Amino acid sequence: EGYNCAQAVVMAYSDVMGMSVEDIAKLTAPFGGGMGRMREVCGTVCGMTMLAGAIQPSADPKNLEERKDNYALVQHFAEQFRKENGDIVCRRLLGLEPIVERNETAMPSERTAEYYKKRPCARMVMTAARILDEYIAAHPIDA
Repeated sequence: EGYNCAQAVVMAYSDVMGMSVEDIAKLTAPFGGGMGRMREVCGTVCGMTMLAGAIQPSADPKNLEERKDNYALVQHFAEQFRKENGDIVCRRLLGLEPIVERNETAMPSERTAEYYKKRPCARMVMTAARILDEYIAAHPIDA
């Protein structure tokens, strides 16, 4: 439907997030294209990271055990993604490195059938969703 990679991942788990898909779309919009189209950490990995906050919350900065558990989950998701895709960095996943000159603009590409044929993004979204599904199946979330 034209949503970016981070939006596609997190919106699929609106029940886990406890948020509306509209609010999730707003919150995750800046993470597409490797964070604001800067081609840094893949938006799907950013989406899994956001979901780690709902799955393994850490709201109290003084609770170091909760923070450790949250960080461990983020690292688990990233490592699973890296094992399957070779990296978690957008530009490398897209084959844009090395970049001799940064010529990326803030203007996102139009989402057309041709766009999706050239990008591995849909596959990355599916990978992230499968990693999340497997984790949630093995570690049911308390309601």
